[in-house]
Amino acid sequence: MAKSDRIIALDIGASKLVVAEFAVSKSGMIELLNYGIGKLGIVDPDGQVDTSAYIVSSLRDIMREHGIKPAALYMTVSGQIVFPRYVKLPPVSKDKIFQMIQYEAEQNVPFPIDEVVWDYQIMGGDEENGFSVMLVAVKIENVKGFTDCTLAVDMEPIVVDVAPMALYNIVRYSYPDTEGCIMVLDIGARSSNLIFIEKNRIFSRSIPVAGNAITQEIVKEFEIPFAEAEEIKIANAFVAFGGVYAGPDSEVADKVSRIVRNVVTRLHAEVNRSINFYRSQQGGGAPTLVLLTGGSSSMPHTDTFFREKLRVQVEYLNPFANVAVSPAIDADLIGKDLHLLGEVAGLALRSGLACPVEMNLMPPDLVAKKVFRKRQPFFALAAAGLVLTLLCWFIYSWRTRVTTNNQLSDVDSRINKISGISKSLAAEIASEETALAKVECVADVISRRSRWIKIMNEIHTCLLEGMWLTSLNVEGEEDDLKSVKYIIINGVGFEDELKKSDKPEATAIEVFVEKLKQSESFSSDTRIERQPPRKLHTREFTVRIVLKDALKSRK
Repeated sequence: MAKSDRIIALDIGASKLVVAEFAVSKSGMIELLNYGIGKLGIVDPDGQVDTSAYIVSSLRDIMREHGIKPAALYMTVSGQIVFPRYVKLPPVSKDKIFQMIQYEAEQNVPFPIDEVVWDYQIMGGDEENGFSVMLVAVKIENVKGFTDCTLAVDMEPIVVDVAPMALYNIVRYSYPDTEGCIMVLDIGARSSNLIFIEKNRIFSRSIPVAGNAITQEIVKEFEIPFAEAEEIKIANAFVAFGGVYAGPDSEVADKVSRIVRNVVTRLHAEVNRSINFYRSQQGGGAPTLVLLTGGSSSMPHTDTFFREKLRVQVEYLNPFANVAVSPAIDADLIGKDLHLLGEVAGLALRSGLACPVEMNLMPPDLVAKKVFRKRQPFFALAAAGLVLTLLCWFIYSWRTRVTTNNQLSDVDSRINKISGISKSLAAEIASEETALAKVECVADVISRRSRWIKIMNEIHTCLLEGMWLTSLNVEGEEDDLKSVKYIIINGVGFEDELKKSDKPEATAIEVFVEKLKQSESFSSDTRIERQPPRKLHTREFTVRIVLKDALKSRK
């Protein structure tokens, strides 16, 4: 890859942390250089434990173990803590769109507008038919909790995106030719995100049925702590086939698989409701392709279950279909982790390309900090200018009398130097003018010579067969320039040839004169001056050729 910049993409989930390092070329192409995945500890979702310490610790461990150094940071927040809203604006001029969107945000966000950070994206429409707008909002305290974690490891985010929007961008980039509606099913730990992608339309919904729901059912079934239930799920979970079937040899695995199927069946019901809502309320079509992603989507037979239930093509999202991967990364390893890398790949696109959806939910304090940082150089320059002005004034007042004579002497010395330079410049200018005059003279000679060649060529072209010229004279006016206005040509032609005119009503000499009049250089005033009687087999003639533009030359 050509010379490129590094960026870090960070996806913070409910139970996992994904850090990826990308190279971004000058042309906007991205390449995955390195990545690491860390756990945030097994925390009971019903508890009120602050995960900030887990995030900071895991982030430091991943960067240290994988040798990832800090760089420009792009990060996501979970779709579960974001409030997406889809509104239709009435026909309005573009200069009033923001006011309308701000009003819609105040009406649709279920919190005071000063307690959230929000952004929007116009998804289509025009001034005549109205605009379709997607709003996203998140409580400031929630997003600030994540950005504070990144600041703790000396990385300040440039973009705070929403996980479903990052997935939307990578799907649009990786599957550009897929027709119909694509539905992305991102099954995480605390929630599952549905993203409908159809042409330029997007619809997103968060469903509170995901991996932790399976763990909680295991807790109830086996009456064990959440952490132990999570370990049993990781070791034994798969989606059981429906009906009577030969289950696994392990009784624990059999119970877990049935629990998984029950939870996934609940998830399927929610997915079906979301599909119906999307089709009826959003005017969308039925999904033709389902892409699975997310940590909990890796349970065996998940794709088979949804393929049978939804009766459409189901496959796992490949975020690297059009994104390069460094040869240094083990292919088998990344193949196992594809379902966890969709968000970071979508984030990386934001650094080099114009993406279909670009949200930034940066907390207000970080925005203010960035604005202040941009203004700092101006503040520093202003302060330095003030101090320097005062200092210069003090020094000037103190040393005025002492330095006056030295300054005058220095000025005189500079004047003398400048005078010498001025004389040299005058000589160079005079030399340049002389050279230019010579160049103009040579150019004039070349121009006149070219003109004469053209004139003689036109006369020769107009001569008829059997004619030839015996002499050529010029006439004009005499002043400061020699001006040639007329050319007097004398010629002779064979009598028998002169009679062979293409125009019986005109003589060959008259035809010759007519051709001269039609030439580019000669005027219609060109005429026959003299046409004496023939001598033996020849006839003489004299023609006055009038130039359209007088030919001038220097004396």
